[in-house]
Amino acid sequence: AVAIIENGKLLSNIVSTQIEVHRKYGGVMPEIASRLHAENIGVVLKEALDTANVKLEEIDAFAVTRGPGLIGALHVGLQAAKTLAMLYKKPLIPVHHLAGHIYANEYVQELKFPLLAVVVSGGNSELVLMKNHLDFEVIGETRDDAIGECYDKVARVLGLPYPGGIPIDKLAKEGEHTYELPIPLKGEKTLDFSYSGLKTNVINLVHNLEQKGEQVNVPNMCKSFQDVAVGLVIDRTVKAVKEYGVNQVLLAGGVSANSYLRSEIKTAMEKLNVQIDIPPMWCCTDNAAMIAKVAEHLFERKVFASLDLGADPNWSIQDWDKFEN
Repeated sequence: AVAIIENGKLLSNIVSTQIEVHRKYGGVMPEIASRLHAENIGVVLKEALDTANVKLEEIDAFAVTRGPGLIGALHVGLQAAKTLAMLYKKPLIPVHHLAGHIYANEYVQELKFPLLAVVVSGGNSELVLMKNHLDFEVIGETRDDAIGECYDKVARVLGLPYPGGIPIDKLAKEGEHTYELPIPLKGEKTLDFSYSGLKTNVINLVHNLEQKGEQVNVPNMCKSFQDVAVGLVIDRTVKAVKEYGVNQVLLAGGVSANSYLRSEIKTAMEKLNVQIDIPPMWCCTDNAAMIAKVAEHLFERKVFASLDLGADPNWSIQDWDKFEN
C-alpha cells in the first residue's frame, strides 16, 4: 500500500490486496506474501503518484512501516522507502504498524487525551494508553494468540473461508449460544488477553463431535465463540477505562471491522459515559493512509531513521522514540 498526504489532506491511498491468493491456503503464506509485495510495489507507487498528481521529487519525506509484521513483506516496503529516501535525499520516517491503526481514527475524530486504544487484529491484541500524541503505554496484551488469528483458526476448523472474521460474524447473527466454551483468564485481575485456550477448545469440541458422528451446528458455534472472544475484549476495555479514567476509547485494527464488536463496545462505553470512536471500514484493514497520518506527527518531531534501518517483526510500540532526534 502507498499513500500520499499533505497537511492532513489525503491525496491518494492505494492498496493492492492479496486475500484471494491466500484464501486457498486458509491463511497468509509468508513467502508468497513477500513475493507479491515485490511484484506489486512499483505498480502501487505509480498509481499513488498519478492519483495525487505528484512527482517523487516533490515528496518531503518517505515513511515506512518498520514493524511489527511478516519479515519478508516488511523488507520489501523498507527497501523501497530507503531507496527513494537515498535517491531524492529526503528523510526516512520509521512508523509502527499499530500506531498506524490507532491514528487512522484521526481521519474521523480529533484524539482526546488521555485515551485508550483497543488494538485488535490478526497479529495483535493490545490495550494502549495514550496521555499525549505519540505517547504509547501498553497496559494489556495477548499472552499467546491474537484475536484475529483465533478467528481464522476457528473458521478453518468449521470449514469457513479465510479471513475468518467475516463469515463467523455473519453466521453468528443466525445462531444461538448453545456451546459451553471457557472464558480465558477468568477470575484473574489482569488486562491481558489469551485466545490460545479458546481456539484449542473449539477445535477439540468440533473434532469430538465429528468422531461421535454428530453434526456441528456452525451458526451456533460461531455465536458461542464470538460471544466469548468479543466478550473478553469488552471486559478488559471496561476494566481499563475504570482504572485509568480515560476521556476517549478508540477501536483499531482489522478486527475492529467486526459488527458485533463495534456494537458491543459502543453500548459498553455509552453506559460508562465515555466517548467511543470507531474507524470507518476503509480504515480497519491494513493501508498506507494510516501510516501517513502517524508520519505527519513524526515529521514534526523530526523522528528520522538512517539508511541502515532494519525491519523489526517484533517491534514494541513503546520503543518508537529510539529514533527521536
